Amino acid sequence: MSTKAEPQGAAKLLIDLGPLLVFFLVNFLAPVPQVMKIFVATGAFMIAMVAAMIYSALRHRSISPLLWFSGLMVVVLGGLTIWLQNETFIKMKPTVYYVLVAALLAFGLATGRPLLKRVLGSTYPGLDERGWLKLTRNWALFFAFMAVLNELVWRNSSTGFWVGFKLWGALPLTFLFAAANVPMLLKHGLMREDAQPVEPGPVE
Repeated sequence: MSTKAEPQGAAKLLIDLGPLLVFFLVNFLAPVPQVMKIFVATGAFMIAMVAAMIYSALRHRSISPLLWFSGLMVVVLGGLTIWLQNETFIKMKPTVYYVLVAALLAFGLATGRPLLKRVLGSTYPGLDERGWLKLTRNWALFFAFMAVLNELVWRNSSTGFWVGFKLWGALPLTFLFAAANVPMLLKHGLMREDAQPVEPGPVE
């Protein structure tokens, strides 16, 4: 009987970051006029996101809730960007994503259910309940901050600067924030020797 295999390591990075890297590469390298690059890159982003979802479904027999969520937003807002030839939609995509995720995490905290545990349980073996609550709170605040930052950048700069910010600003900030949480996670049981992996469950 086949079982779902949660993507880990390089496979997870490929699924999560591959489409975004395709967007950056096409935007910088596509041999088209500058004003058209964002639209060509958005189309490539949509294709790469769908490909990542198909790869996850075939290789790991599952598509994570976050990948479904992100994929749907890329297809819908990316489609509007290309159809209406209006780059505002793809620029607002990160804001909408950050706001919705922050709201979901905040709702989980308010109802005593750290939703990150349902989605990322197997990624943080051994983490106790207090650790999950703190991690959920921290990411909710971070996503709210990133939503405001994305709005400030795209509304007050050129498209080229915004794309550069996504690559050299937003991504490094996300990795640095994740790393900054590690000491707290270790304090709350992450990777202890008797840790048992928690299988991700459905978000209620």
